Amino acid sequence: MDFRTTWGDTHIRQLDGGRAIQLVLDQNSGCGFASKYQYLFGKVSMKIKLIPGDSAGTVTAFYMNSDTDTIRDELDFEFLGNRTGQPYTVQTNVYAHGKGDREQRVNLWFDPAAAFHTYSILWNHNMVVFYVDDVPIRVYKNNEAKGIPFPKSQPMGVYSTLWEADDWATRGGIEKIDWSKAPFLSYYKDFDIEGCPVPGPAACASNVRNWWEGAAYKQLSPIEARRYRWVRMNHMTYDYCTDKSRYPNTPPECLAGI
Repeated sequence: MDFRTTWGDTHIRQLDGGRAIQLVLDQNSGCGFASKYQYLFGKVSMKIKLIPGDSAGTVTAFYMNSDTDTIRDELDFEFLGNRTGQPYTVQTNVYAHGKGDREQRVNLWFDPAAAFHTYSILWNHNMVVFYVDDVPIRVYKNNEAKGIPFPKSQPMGVYSTLWEADDWATRGGIEKIDWSKAPFLSYYKDFDIEGCPVPGPAACASNVRNWWEGAAYKQLSPIEARRYRWVRMNHMTYDYCTDKSRYPNTPPECLAGI
């Protein structure tokens, strides 16, 4: 696999001849790994099996990050653990030109610890779409024409981490990690990316013939749009767009719709 360990190397294990990776969180450390290359536009997918049972206070993350300090671009999946029997929550966030605070949360409609499921990020000049098993759960459109920043100039690496965040992750930090349940294990496999590697051909990112820039990917298909509405109507638990305590004035990208 074209990955490097970023931290906690004693807590990462390669399985199945390197085709799968096990991440371990205990009281000593969490861990993380990252792609060896950065990419500018494309689609990245990972199959992940999350921590079973009581996973409150843990965060398993899969995200893209430009690794720049002040004008960071980042596209996040963060899987927030929960008490046994409660649904897993996936939090997504979008940073564009250093501006984040765009959290949305969706309760998953299946047990993500029972089997591997595919989580994907599509990123092109028109939009960013977060997918769970081909169901879009979030769309962030390019609304630069309305003065809204969109990540398009900085390549991003692909990162995965497992860490302790019980100060906020589960019910706003009410539910703490039960270390008697450690070690906590999550699994990753079938990493797949089709995109423009950086360093690579300079013209790749602007090539309109890349499949992910095609007409079919300029907006959601009718089936995808229906699934997207289903998720948002039935499984969305938090949307910064409707949080009047944080944003008395609705953020402009929220008004622009999907």
